[in-house]
Amino acid sequence: MALDPEKEISSLWRALQGAQGATRRTFYQMRQAAIEVAGPDANPLDIAVKAWEIIGKDTGKSYLPRMNLLKGEEGLMMNVARAYQGLWTTNGAVVKIEKGKSPSEIFIIWERCPWPTSAKEYGASMKEDLLGCDRYLQAFLEEVNAFLGTNLKIETQKAIPKGDGVCVRRLYKPEDK
Repeated sequence: MALDPEKEISSLWRALQGAQGATRRTFYQMRQAAIEVAGPDANPLDIAVKAWEIIGKDTGKSYLPRMNLLKGEEGLMMNVARAYQGLWTTNGAVVKIEKGKSPSEIFIIWERCPWPTSAKEYGASMKEDLLGCDRYLQAFLEEVNAFLGTNLKIETQKAIPKGDGVCVRRLYKPEDK
């Protein structure tokens, strides 16, 4: 039986998209369970942001074996940026990396991201989506900084949940004083 490469690729693509959707649905289903268990006084935003923090820390720890200073802090920054890019691409986002004006600055740009749509589908606010994403990225970076003794920072400059059309995050090394 001859293999039809186009059919196989299409089948794998659909399976990948299905897995990406299952990941997002599982997050929001677990979020809903946590809100219901926490009771009527629970703040859904606090629960979701805490969940993203836990996920970010755990993911950051899992990436530590891939992080090092062999190419200096600029090399580490590119490793972190590529890790973010890979993590979000795996979840269905389109992310690119651009170098900044100085070697201690990198921009990570989400041109498309499925998480805000999933948030809307499950009744989560765009504020929650943005704060959760920011907390995830910061928690990941805190693990890297603690492990390697660095002080890298990340800040959001534009965000899809705020209607900016893209998310732009600046990964940088603060100037030494």
